[in-house]
Amino acid sequence: MSLSLYNTLTRKKEEFQPVHPPQVGVYLCGPTVYSEAHLGNARGPVVFDVLTRYLRHLQYQVRYVRNITDVGHLESDADTGEDKMEKAARAARIEPMQVAQHFTNRYRQHMLSLGCLPPDIEPQASGHIIEQIQVIEEIIGNGLAYEVNGSVYFDVPKYDEEGKRYGKLSNRSIEDQMANSRAGLEGQSEKRSPLDFALWKKASPEHIMRWPSPWGEGFPGWHLECSAMSRKYLGDLSDIHGGGLDLMFPHHECEIAQSQGSHSHTDEARFWVHNNMITVNGTKMSKSLGNFVLLGDMFKGPTGPLAFGYSPMVVRFFLLQAHYRSPVDVSDDALQAARKGYRKLMNGLRLLDRLTADSFSSDVIRDRTVAPLAEGRQPDTAAGDAELRKLVADVFVGLNDDLNTARAIASLFNLLRKFNTLAATTATMATVSSAALTEAVDAYRAVVSDILGLQDEPRANAEELLKLTLEFYTEAKAEKAYDKVDTIRAALKSQGIVIKDTKAGVEWAYSEE
Repeated sequence: MSLSLYNTLTRKKEEFQPVHPPQVGVYLCGPTVYSEAHLGNARGPVVFDVLTRYLRHLQYQVRYVRNITDVGHLESDADTGEDKMEKAARAARIEPMQVAQHFTNRYRQHMLSLGCLPPDIEPQASGHIIEQIQVIEEIIGNGLAYEVNGSVYFDVPKYDEEGKRYGKLSNRSIEDQMANSRAGLEGQSEKRSPLDFALWKKASPEHIMRWPSPWGEGFPGWHLECSAMSRKYLGDLSDIHGGGLDLMFPHHECEIAQSQGSHSHTDEARFWVHNNMITVNGTKMSKSLGNFVLLGDMFKGPTGPLAFGYSPMVVRFFLLQAHYRSPVDVSDDALQAARKGYRKLMNGLRLLDRLTADSFSSDVIRDRTVAPLAEGRQPDTAAGDAELRKLVADVFVGLNDDLNTARAIASLFNLLRKFNTLAATTATMATVSSAALTEAVDAYRAVVSDILGLQDEPRANAEELLKLTLEFYTEAKAEKAYDKVDTIRAALKSQGIVIKDTKAGVEWAYSEE
């Protein structure tokens, strides 16, 4: 079964076929770095991290691009209000680029904590002004944009008249959009149509972030950066472009219009992939609604609607236990259930070590070979092998079916139950061959660790464990149990820690050897 993905553009699942196999270009719309990332900001990166990992598992050569927005994202989608970066900078009385750098660093730290591999390229909007100006000039040259008082707007009605159909990604007709648009907002008088959107905005005298352009000093519109950077690093037509469902309109809709309006004349990406929202009590998690949970606070806890803190790997599992196109409602009950599921998979990884170490001990070999051979026949493992291989195949059925991690995880639990049964006795172990067991063990480890990106987290506090160990050492020394004393000393030394017996008591230090 080959990989299929749900394409928002066609509204159906399609078999994934790269534009230029085996190369695959993936673009994820990243964060606007004016504040701390919240849980909702993490779902897209986790989903696309798994997608990228799985594509590489399938032997594709992936170039994964995730952008950083540090200019041009105004408070309103109607091209009005302050730039979010400048507003944050004014509040903190620092430079906008200080705000951008600080929250970019924080975002990267959180993504690494969640097990997300760094993107191959992470371009920033402010570093690609030249490319964005070039795209604007191409669109103007094709008659689909116009300049007014130093600002440039995309002409949506004219674009639609040419048969391009603005709204095809979000399945909206231009007539409905016109009926629902609101005229008379700040700056709207410049536009020929309320549907037109900014490609370049003239900077007001107080605007800090500004660049020279053929139309005067200003800054690019929010939607423009992704069209320019995607084309620069992935070509006119990439394989997969996506982000949160809330970006489908207007952001991604405008991207398609910009790409078609420039020289490329393509939909920018073959597949448009959107993950659903995180909700709190059924309402979309949003900073504007004040119901968000910051990732840093969530890892420590308690915060917002959560009475406890949750480790990054538990949060990652929580996000993956639902299909990416389904909403996920955050609550302590849901996260505690996710923690149990995550720990069950981690216990499975530890079981694999015991299975591979003990599976073919002398007792098992004797049960499998010596006794059957005495009766003149070989052990029959065909049925057991077939069952085990079907359990493995079911895991990949889920992954291939639109990256259904929920189904894949359920199949992993079924496979884990089989492992537990096999590990129970040598008799059950003898029902499968070494080849089938090795295949299953390798598949479980690959899916859990390499594809889903779930890693074991230490749950013990190192300081508390060291304190407890020193107490055992002190007791052993008082009881003159010198064999235990030597054992504890040696064990700690192997970890780079030396015990010092002083007049004040037992102390420890890092080994300098």
